[in-house]
Amino acid sequence: MSTPAVEVSHLRKVYGSGHTEVVAIRDATLSIARGEVVGMLGPSGSGKSTILTAIALINPPTSGQISINGTAVLDGPKELVNLRAFRRQHLGFVFQKANLIPFLTALENVQVALEVNDVPSRKARARAMELLDYLDVGARANNLPVALSGGEQQRVAVARALANEPSLILADEPTAALDSQRGRQVMELFAKVAHERNAGVIVVTHDHRTLDVFDRILEVEDGMIKERPLSQPASNS
Repeated sequence: MSTPAVEVSHLRKVYGSGHTEVVAIRDATLSIARGEVVGMLGPSGSGKSTILTAIALINPPTSGQISINGTAVLDGPKELVNLRAFRRQHLGFVFQKANLIPFLTALENVQVALEVNDVPSRKARARAMELLDYLDVGARANNLPVALSGGEQQRVAVARALANEPSLILADEPTAALDSQRGRQVMELFAKVAHERNAGVIVVTHDHRTLDVFDRILEVEDGMIKERPLSQPASNS
């Protein structure tokens, strides 16, 4: 059995103390396989963004363990690896807005993600072009972000997230700013990336129209995670 892309055990996150204490994550446990795309649903304030930022190694938990691709990275707030270096090498991120660098072309936006990991410029450029072609946006490689549609920008953002061949990709509301057709195309890209590139993919979303692209669906409520059968209607979120 292959090593999971991410394993989270009994995660808990508490803000404040005493009468000001807020429990954002109560007892979250999950495992995502490589090659699997998983949707994470839940109402605002349910804790899904806190779970995602904990897995992203940005917002460490109060207690609980996180392992990524077989490496233990966090035990509560205790860092077991160099988190900054580990994020660059093993994690990819896609956000609600593409967050492309406005003065760089589509190609350069992907290329720079490789160069910060010391990939030589010529090799980085070739790899970036390969990814843009893979995501059907190679023809737009020399365009600045302002000249790209919202869907094209998100494709470039996905290419950038794939640059260093991460074992895990995290996406936070990646289709919120897109119309239904472009939103579906982007969601289908995540499934393509998971299945063809052997990456685990977690997508936080409120878009119930695209849930059929996921291999599994997790629902977050009151800081806890439960799995929902794919055929079951989603709760309001």
